[in-house]
Amino acid sequence: MHGPVFHLLGLSQRAGKAVSGDFAVRQHIARGNVQLLVIATNTSERIKQDYIRMGQSKNIPTVLAFTKEELGSALGKSPRAAVAILDANFARGIGRLLEKGEE
Repeated sequence: MHGPVFHLLGLSQRAGKAVSGDFAVRQHIARGNVQLLVIATNTSERIKQDYIRMGQSKNIPTVLAFTKEELGSALGKSPRAAVAILDANFARGIGRLLEKGEE
């Protein structure tokens, strides 16, 4: 997988505008500085619903995309259940590409 979304996820990670890992994602959601929440499709239903509920409570756009392994690979890390994008421009770009169906 080396599509444009994969590229933008990697860029946002290198720019320090993406966080992953359960504690970090939850902390940034609570602070209200997450612009887009990307949840892996193969995350357990309980965790997936928990992230979706948190995103809805803070009015954060939330998308289900990629597997945990693909998200981790895009960020240069181990498998990740969710990635929080902190920058509005990265969030807008990733969101638009996912809406078009590009991965």
